[in-house]
Order: sequence, then C-alpha cells, then structure tokens
Amino acid sequence: MRQTEVCVRPFGGLPRRGVSLALTGCLILAAVGAATVVRAVTRDTRDIALPGEAAYPESITATADGTLYVSNFAGGGVTRIEPGASSGEVWITPGAFETRSTFGVLADEASGTLWVCSNDLSALGIQGPSDVKGAALKGFDLKTGAGKVSAPFPVSPAICNDIALGPDGAAYVTNTLGPQILRLKPGSQTLEVWKTDPLLAPEGKDAGLDGIAFGPDGNLYVDTFTKAKLFRIDVKDGQAGAVTPLTPSRPLVLTDGLRPLGDGAFLLAEGGGRLDRMTVSGDTAKVEVLRDGVAGGVTGAAKVGATAFITVGQLAVITDPARKGTKPELPFRVLAVPLTAR
Repeated sequence: MRQTEVCVRPFGGLPRRGVSLALTGCLILAAVGAATVVRAVTRDTRDIALPGEAAYPESITATADGTLYVSNFAGGGVTRIEPGASSGEVWITPGAFETRSTFGVLADEASGTLWVCSNDLSALGIQGPSDVKGAALKGFDLKTGAGKVSAPFPVSPAICNDIALGPDGAAYVTNTLGPQILRLKPGSQTLEVWKTDPLLAPEGKDAGLDGIAFGPDGNLYVDTFTKAKLFRIDVKDGQAGAVTPLTPSRPLVLTDGLRPLGDGAFLLAEGGGRLDRMTVSGDTAKVEVLRDGVAGGVTGAAKVGATAFITVGQLAVITDPARKGTKPELPFRVLAVPLTAR
C-alpha cells in the first residue's frame, strides 16, 4: 500500500477540500517522520586528531552537548574537542593546579566539575609536567577550567586511575596499585577509603584496578588492567558489600575504561584493541565486540548520542621496555564507533 493510500483512507468521508487539507497535513507529517528516521540512523564517523607528539590519551569523557575531554598519560593536561570538530585543543594546561600525568577524566555536569586523576609516574620514567608527588583526584570548573578541588590519595602506593559518579553525587575512584576504591563526598576535599578487599589487589607487578562504573542495579562494577578481571561490588544505602568476580563470555585483554551505556549495558575498553558492549546477568558478563583490531589499544570510551568515541592510547610505546626507541603513530587519535540500535 502506498503512503498516500494510508493517509487518505481515514478521511474518506470528507469533502474534496477536506481530503486535500488532510492529505497535505499527512504528507507533511510523513516528511517530518522521514527526517526523524534519517536523524535517528545518522552516525558520527569522525577521526579526531589530538595535538602534540606525546598526547598518549588515557581516558575520555563527554558532556550532554557532545563536547569531549581527553587526558594525557605522558604530557599531562586535558584536551577539549568541541562538538563536530575534527581536532582538539589543549584546554587545561599541563601542570595546572599541581597536576602531573592525567588518567581518568569524568564530566560531572550536575556539579559543573570535570574530575581528573593526576599521577606521579616518574618511577616509570615518565616525568610529566611537574614535580608534585603522589596521586590525587582533581576537580576543574567545567566552564572556565579553573581548579577547584584537590584531594590527595590517603594510601600508598597509589595511582588514581578512573572515576565514577554515584547516586549520592560522590566521586568514586580506583587505585591501580592497591585493593582500594576511594570516595570523595560532595563538597569534600578529602578522599576516604570506601572499599578494600584482597580480591581487588594487584598481583605482583601487575596493574590492578582500572575501569569503574555504576550499573542500573545500583551496584558498582570494576575491572583490572593486566589480568583483565571483572568484579561487582554490592552497594546498599551507599555502603560497600560483597565483592563478586564476574565470568566474561570470552577472554578479555587488558581491560581499561568502563562506562554505562544508559540502557543497562556498559562500554568496555580493551587495551588489546577492542571496544565492547558488556551486559551483566547474574555473575556472567556477556561481551559483544563493537570494534576490533584497533592498533595501539583502546584506553577509554564515551557515549554521545548513537556514537561511542574511543581513545587510541599507544601506551605500550612508553611503558613496554621491548618498545623502547620506537615512535608513536601521529597524530594521536580519537575514533568514532557507531552504536547499533537496540
């Protein structure tokens, strides 16, 4: 049946002029509907260049308008990418507000804050932009970029890796060098240990806790980098409960950034070169590949509309002794990955 037939039949009892007006209105609605369909299936395919020869992106986050923020594992600072732009510009200067190498970034629009993990990586031979010691969670004004929160880690050794926002408005952060998840309550400048558990401890010289995100069930989900393990931490009334290992549906490689998709699933970055969609059912994590074969590894992901933006870290160039003397592929990039409608 043609579109005009579908439109006209409900108005069969109207005079000719009424039918004409009804048909015109129906065709307008049909055109609007078609335009809506076109917008719904439009996918962002940008390949975004990051500035500098040592950008080494570790994490990415987005605000509701599509602005992206990217950290810098080696040089520090934060790059901002305006909506629709094909390149980024340094927004938070390396070393600003006593920062060093930057890891996790998370936009908290409710409080107008960009949360940033700052770390001293000099022990790895990565000097960063200053000589400030230790790890800290920093908060910058989302409009001006001015520093407003500085919360050093109260435990050692420590690497502030990534951040999640809880239902209580607090920032929760992972410690890669220890078994702790820390919490910064709204309005506070002091991090507290929220959960520690032997299951979350790194093994030997392995990098431990990394990605972190709250699920729709109110529980907290984390992963570890080197061993690529997944865990659920039960949460009740803001208090941490039992830690449960999750079994992935396939082997994972160097699990990194973890972000909620908003539909009950998560975006999961793998340093082995994949972006995944992860859905948890019971103690099992179903892992579906959204993009594979990303040379340089995927370190972080952020969702904007029907698109996931991923950072290509190339971190092995400066962390793997076997890669010493090699050069990164320039420019460093953020890639767009279309998300399949569900």
